[in-house]
Amino acid sequence: MSVRLYIGNLPRDLEREEFEAVFSEDVDNIVSVKLIADRKTGKCRGFGFVTVKTDEIADTLVSKYNGQSLQDATLKVEKAMPRAKENEGGNNSGNASGNRKGGGKRNGGRKPATYSSPAPESTQPDPRWASDLAKLKEMLAAQTTAS
Repeated sequence: MSVRLYIGNLPRDLEREEFEAVFSEDVDNIVSVKLIADRKTGKCRGFGFVTVKTDEIADTLVSKYNGQSLQDATLKVEKAMPRAKENEGGNNSGNASGNRKGGGKRNGGRKPATYSSPAPESTQPDPRWASDLAKLKEMLAAQTTAS
């Protein structure tokens, strides 16, 4: 089972070859090395991922590289969190990226905001603003009746 490691706090001017060279000593245990770059500029976004063969190797590399200096930046190395599925238990239409691009959705693939009404006991105004709220209510009532 392979394990992904998150490598953070990378310098923005880091090149892919330089990133791969950091892990050259452990190339036998590494499955892949990926530097995340900005789509527009092609510059490093400050993090990358290294996939290793086993959990034990992952622990070894975390202890070896976490806190190590690279171009005056201190690396942050930890096991990567698993990707969250957008449709937990739902129908995944065969797209391995989990429909990340939003494919024509109006809101860019974002989930709609959900709003809940406050609990009845929390409907009382904040006592610090109660007098101002009462004045505003009176002004609003006067406006609507005058129109």
